[in-house]
Amino acid sequence: MQFTVDSSILLFSTLLIVGVIITKFSSRLGVPSLVFFIAVGMLLSKFLYYDSAYLTQLFGILALIVILFEGGLQTKWKDMRKVVVPSATLATVGVLITTAIIGVLAKYILGLSWLEGMLFGAIVGSTDAAAIFAVLGNKNIRPKLTATLEAESGTNDPMAIFLTISFIELIQNPESSFLTLFLGFLWQMGLGLVMGFLLGKISVWVINKINLDSSGLYPVLSIAFAVLTYSGTAMLQGSGLLAVYVMAVLVGNSDLTYRHSIFRFNEGFAWMMQILMFILLGLLVFPNQLLSVIWQGLGLSVLLMLVARPIGVFVSMIFMKFNIKEITFISWAGLRGAVPIVLATYPMIAGLENSQLIFNVVFFVVLTSALIQGSTISLLAEKLGLLGGKKATVPHTLELVSIGKTNSEIIEIDVEEQSSVEGKEIKNANLPEEALVTAIVRDEKIITPKGQTLIKSGDILYVLLPKTLREQVKEMFNKKEEPQKSEENS
Repeated sequence: MQFTVDSSILLFSTLLIVGVIITKFSSRLGVPSLVFFIAVGMLLSKFLYYDSAYLTQLFGILALIVILFEGGLQTKWKDMRKVVVPSATLATVGVLITTAIIGVLAKYILGLSWLEGMLFGAIVGSTDAAAIFAVLGNKNIRPKLTATLEAESGTNDPMAIFLTISFIELIQNPESSFLTLFLGFLWQMGLGLVMGFLLGKISVWVINKINLDSSGLYPVLSIAFAVLTYSGTAMLQGSGLLAVYVMAVLVGNSDLTYRHSIFRFNEGFAWMMQILMFILLGLLVFPNQLLSVIWQGLGLSVLLMLVARPIGVFVSMIFMKFNIKEITFISWAGLRGAVPIVLATYPMIAGLENSQLIFNVVFFVVLTSALIQGSTISLLAEKLGLLGGKKATVPHTLELVSIGKTNSEIIEIDVEEQSSVEGKEIKNANLPEEALVTAIVRDEKIITPKGQTLIKSGDILYVLLPKTLREQVKEMFNKKEEPQKSEENS
């Protein structure tokens, strides 16, 4: 089918609208929206011929940068730091065990060579937390589990990519040295961590110090830094995706100007990229080819869900402080998503003999994993008693939106217990003359502040001030009241 410029734009807009509507209904059905996005792409493949693995890989990586960046922004470091060891173990040892088990099974089920079997195992070795929590919606599971799954998904993609590229290298060049590959792995992970930290610090400094003409440019600047982090690290042979995730966690847990604008923009941008990416991945598949691997794909998918992933999780977490219910949940929460399908394009671009077979089976595994695990993960969490109430969300937010150049901004301040301003009236809080408290959120209600309004612990204050006073006012509210020592008379 031939498309004109106008008809292509119409198709693009229609796909986005359909994607948004699908997201609304998928949450009600308890099925990951990625399943429906892929289905739309497969349906389009009947009318539109598309077979560019290179373009799919390029767009897929760009989409993963945006999705990982948004996920990292939302990750709370205070929860994540408690589970750094178990999540890192899952992302390395867990992926290696899963790769080895499913690689052996793939050799015999698909009739591949040993290296091709291990390549298949590496491709399906990483998880997709975005799909997991899209299914859970506004339900809340224990913070320890949430942080573990988020950290695992953000750090196991680089491991899967490294293994995929390494096995392709070994297939094409059997004389390649395992020692060289191992040293390459250490370099990629180490450089990814360092670059992510450094560029995260630089991003925060630039965003807070630069004075742009419009507040709408700050979110654009943030995503530009994310892309720069990936490309700069990748060009130095480091793990670009790991660097992006580390950088995003650092940025998301820092004090940022126009914080809410940056977060909301990237949330919407990540959804758009996710919709288009999965539709594009669906376009790359020919449904009639899937039928020829349905039994092999179903067998490997079941073995991955019930054997390989659980063994990898149990061995990785055997000495961790997780009970059997939590380990069981983490095992089942290993949904496969975008990364395996994107990685499946690597053998196609490399021109490997069984690349099309590998791609088709990987696609089938991702589809069945999302359908079976994705539609039951919420129910399992309830049955295991790992769900709490609804997620606590801040009901109000306030931010200065400027269409021109301004030296002022609105900052959000949480008043903690024993703060030096707790229990004081606003007029007695010794705020700088140029600072103005514009609103107070207390018990999910907005209070209009007056001079005699008392500042209480737990309040969220929105303060309008010049950007030059940001640090001074923040420090004033964070300062703790020193307890008065009673003097004893001798």
